[in-house]
Amino acid sequence: MTSPRAFITGIAGFAGSWLAKELLQQGYEVHGAIYSKHPRNRLRELRKSLHLYELNITNAARCREVIAAVQPDYIFHLAAQASVGQSFDKERLTYKLNFDGTLNIVQAAVGLSGLKALLFVSSSDCFGPVKGSELPLSEAHSCRPISPYGLSKLAAEHLCRYYHAQYGLPTIIARAFNHSGPGQDPTFVISAFARQIAEIEAGVQPAVLKVGDLSPKRDFSDVRDIVTGYRLLAEQGKAGETYHLCSGIATSIKTLLNSLLKNSQKKITVRVDKNRLRKNDVPVIRGDNRKVVQAVGYSPRYTLNDTLRDTLNYWRRATG
Repeated sequence: MTSPRAFITGIAGFAGSWLAKELLQQGYEVHGAIYSKHPRNRLRELRKSLHLYELNITNAARCREVIAAVQPDYIFHLAAQASVGQSFDKERLTYKLNFDGTLNIVQAAVGLSGLKALLFVSSSDCFGPVKGSELPLSEAHSCRPISPYGLSKLAAEHLCRYYHAQYGLPTIIARAFNHSGPGQDPTFVISAFARQIAEIEAGVQPAVLKVGDLSPKRDFSDVRDIVTGYRLLAEQGKAGETYHLCSGIATSIKTLLNSLLKNSQKKITVRVDKNRLRKNDVPVIRGDNRKVVQAVGYSPRYTLNDTLRDTLNYWRRATG
């Protein structure tokens, strides 16, 4: 029996590398796109098992060339400018990568005769401000993004729906809520806290942990559960549909920080850094995952404590 062939854009990224590992463990032949300037250290242990291609997703011709050569059964489109905070400073780049790049991928996929699914990874940042009475957020909830990142992802969602309706492209939208775990860039909150704690323990920085606003509450999952959800949706999800991948639980940033600090023997002072405060932020985000649970049997295996512990230990190893 021939192994299913997957193509992952953004395979060298945080979630992309974990997805590659998930697919390899499930018997897939894994192909992936790497931006030439992107570090490849996350793929070090998997490199011999992967088929890699240099690809800038803003290059339409190169997208067509690579995807035609791979002839994938499944496309997982993860490549993006993925930082909400950086999207304000890199607005034009965010639109170019997240919308134009997605357009290039879906156009390149239209002619594939054997394509079973094109999974587009979107974000809960599409929603923007929500009221407590509107929680948890279902797939049908209206979207009013307040960041260039959220706006670019919502626009790309509409693009995927259009290509499904107009050309029959088997697009599936996975709207992922916050997720973290070992290997995440320290521009994201859990990894940022964990790296600082590890560096304080190692004597690399003073025992002062810099933070932004600790009051927002977010729906956190482990990246290892999220990528399993991506695979299940590609295999079993319905084309043209949108699914939420989330825990259904909102946890404050302050709770995350306190849990991480309890895992350290060091006495650490917490100090608010005004440079880490956002002009626009949503107080609470909590998703409804009932649709994905019913559709594909999505069932998270990792607790939030698992995620925090493993992320902190990752940074301890990287710092030591």
